[in-house]
Amino acid sequence: MKITTCLSVLMLAMSAISPAKGEDQDETVHIRINQVGYLPGEHKSGILFSHGAVREPFDLVDEGSGNTVKTLKAIRVERKGWGAFEYYYEVDFSQQEGPGRFYLEGRRSGVRSQSFTISGNAYDLQQEKLLGFMRQQRCGYNPFLDMVCHRRDGRSAFGPVPDSTFVDVSGGWHDAGDQLKYLITGSYATAHMLLAYELYPDRFGDLYNALGQPGANGIPDVLDEARWGLDWILKMHPAPGQLIHQVADDRDHRGWKMPDQDPSDYGWGKNSYRVAYFATGEPQGLNIYKSEATGIANLAGRSAAAMALASRIWTEALDDPAFGERCLEAARSLYRMGKGKEGFQQGNSYGAPYRYGEVTWADDMEWGAAELFKCTGEPVYLEDARRYALLAGTDNWMPWDTAAHYQYYPFINVGHFVLHGLVEDGLKSVLEGYYRSGIENCMERAARNPYSIGVPFIWCSNNLLTSLITQVILYEKMTGDHTYDEFMVEQRDWLFGRNPWATSMFTGIPQGGEYPVDVHTSVWALTRMEVPGGLVDGPVYGSIYRSLLGLELSQPDEFEEVQNEFVVYHDDIGDYSTNEPTMDGTAGAILMMAHWAGH
Repeated sequence: MKITTCLSVLMLAMSAISPAKGEDQDETVHIRINQVGYLPGEHKSGILFSHGAVREPFDLVDEGSGNTVKTLKAIRVERKGWGAFEYYYEVDFSQQEGPGRFYLEGRRSGVRSQSFTISGNAYDLQQEKLLGFMRQQRCGYNPFLDMVCHRRDGRSAFGPVPDSTFVDVSGGWHDAGDQLKYLITGSYATAHMLLAYELYPDRFGDLYNALGQPGANGIPDVLDEARWGLDWILKMHPAPGQLIHQVADDRDHRGWKMPDQDPSDYGWGKNSYRVAYFATGEPQGLNIYKSEATGIANLAGRSAAAMALASRIWTEALDDPAFGERCLEAARSLYRMGKGKEGFQQGNSYGAPYRYGEVTWADDMEWGAAELFKCTGEPVYLEDARRYALLAGTDNWMPWDTAAHYQYYPFINVGHFVLHGLVEDGLKSVLEGYYRSGIENCMERAARNPYSIGVPFIWCSNNLLTSLITQVILYEKMTGDHTYDEFMVEQRDWLFGRNPWATSMFTGIPQGGEYPVDVHTSVWALTRMEVPGGLVDGPVYGSIYRSLLGLELSQPDEFEEVQNEFVVYHDDIGDYSTNEPTMDGTAGAILMMAHWAGH
């Protein structure tokens, strides 16, 4: 694992001071900034924390020349921390708009921050790195590893066909460090990438072909990746009235393995067929643990939204009406299934109690109906979207300090945004209010900590954070209201180092910075190859971390000096709760990255 450069420099600087014991003096100061950088006109600030009072000014230093650009005062933040440090301060350098590479440095102590950029292109190409991680997650042909895996997926369970019937569900993406495949996450990842392209079509490059190999093919890479998901969703919907929601289960979790040498055995031998679970709208499980289910509308509505988005894009932008019509037909069929079985289908577990416990579905049907209306103009879809929008309302994670794993999924209701552009002013105001309510719930939570972070630290807190940021972006597009700009930037900055651990939450970003390396994946465990662009799960409440089964750090905690009991994070392969990069979390950050690129 990497050792945080900031801490090493800090310790050397402070050892040179060596004040007498008991002398009135500033103690070791830790500085936290966004390592990727800042856009010229936006809010820019660093966080300082220490066991003692900070009484020195801080210089903003141009890294190239070594010249001090500005001298800044550290302003005390009165909000309480999380138990490890007593004193917190903010250093605001928003007035610096000129481009360059900078760092913050204590005038007397010499303690300095990591370096960062101020530039209009600070975020250019970052979204492409996230697409690189998505390619590495591909099942079937994996271009990163140049291998074919799981070609025998899968054999049916709970379906309208006899159990163990072969159904071709090869393809898709491995969900995280494990090699399961879920329609729950795959449908959202696909739809999110399509939405990101529709909103920012000029911010995606073409450096790879459809197989994910280097070489342009005339199609933006984000659409090549989305097409990988679309083809898999079509397989998961093999016939009218049939929908498969999961391939494999936690029998997958049998140590580190290369995907083409999977030792998991689902009853047909190792590295062979894997179970394919059909969505029935009823509780499922092949062992002692059973999921909850009341319908299939979450999966069907979300998948219908992805297919309707694809129909427009392939017909209008890519001039492929044949594939566009195929996607539209699938969108209609999937939506009918959801309307016929309103309710939610959860993920299935086998030997452990952990599963994706989604319980919302009206938001997905709203999204599917709104996208279908945009494609067809048929009034029934708009009428349905209105009804589902009011049913969904503000039902999400944002008001709560805790929730079950993936209870409110996706972590943003995109349907409200899509419907907003299709309705009259009165309903527009209602939809804006739904978004605004959630954002302000998070701002209330943010007011209780010195980092101004507005999410609860449940499992996959980073996914919540990127979804909160996306909600602010979409709210601004809906309303033109930029009230929440500063809050949104503070959420982003946390993801890139303005946090207790001074680390980015994306592998390989920024290059040369502090980011997750010892991640909970087989690729890292077996090859020691870094895969840039993956968003790790992120910090969790200490109470959650201490309750999980099978967690054991493989090395001493490099962040021990700044760790606290309330919220924990480890760059350690043994911590699957905070340091496992996820496919849907990474996909869900692509729109956010594209938003800040190209300024």
